[in-house]
Amino acid sequence: MANLRKISLIALLAAAWGTAGADTLRMDGASAFEGDGHPTRGMSQASVESKYGAPATVRAPVGDPPITRWEYPDFVVYFEHDKVIHAVRKR
Repeated sequence: MANLRKISLIALLAAAWGTAGADTLRMDGASAFEGDGHPTRGMSQASVESKYGAPATVRAPVGDPPITRWEYPDFVVYFEHDKVIHAVRKR
């Protein structure tokens, strides 16, 4: 009985361990920034616009929470509400 419990526990842990992981999001035409000189996570829309100027294109918010995309000539900035969540360089 104790051996059956151990085997069941080991099988359960092995199954859980094998399914844990993360997917990689590949975005054609964009790459992550390296180093300084780009908007960083947590910056407000006002601070991004103050530092980098007005974006060339602003995409309307989509989803819940609302995600907004600002496009600049060399990079794209993604906001959740009014805070930067990600910035990528255009290729």
